[in-house]
Amino acid sequence: MLPLGTVAPDFRLPDTRGQMVSLADYSAAPALVVIFMCNHCPYVKHLSAGLAQFGRDYLARGVAVVGINANDAATHPADSPERMKAEVVASGYTFPYLHDASQAVAKAYRAACTPDFFLFDAARKLIYRGQFDDSRPGNGIPVTGRDLRAALDATLAARPVPASQKASIGCNIKWQAGNEPEYF
Repeated sequence: MLPLGTVAPDFRLPDTRGQMVSLADYSAAPALVVIFMCNHCPYVKHLSAGLAQFGRDYLARGVAVVGINANDAATHPADSPERMKAEVVASGYTFPYLHDASQAVAKAYRAACTPDFFLFDAARKLIYRGQFDDSRPGNGIPVTGRDLRAALDATLAARPVPASQKASIGCNIKWQAGNEPEYF
């Protein structure tokens, strides 16, 4: 896992409209949430409405939220940039959904699965990396975003982030052949 206190790795990636989005675009935001996600993963699909609501709630408060899809679209065409456009509309995402074709950004963040959540404070230091909440496909627990929301609310209120940080669970990132990161 990316160690707490790590400065947010830089990125400059295209969104679903072909516009380049970079870390520097969010320099004034009080916090940054980076979500590694994709279109086909059942864990992401399970959370999609909750992710959309989370984006609406926190973008309105000035928080920067970005989704990044690093899956190999050649082996998983459901995660292609074209399908990402349709996913934004279908799920109602209001945050930028970026495509990491080289997978370099996912490696820099040490992302392991979809979804995988990273919260950075105003100084862009990592203060939370973990799950959205305890809900999983089929477990009957409602999707609330409780864990990530608690960390972000604490950050925005200048309070310490809860020490309990459960790792996110989901589908592994679909790495390009020969491009698997060394941290596995």
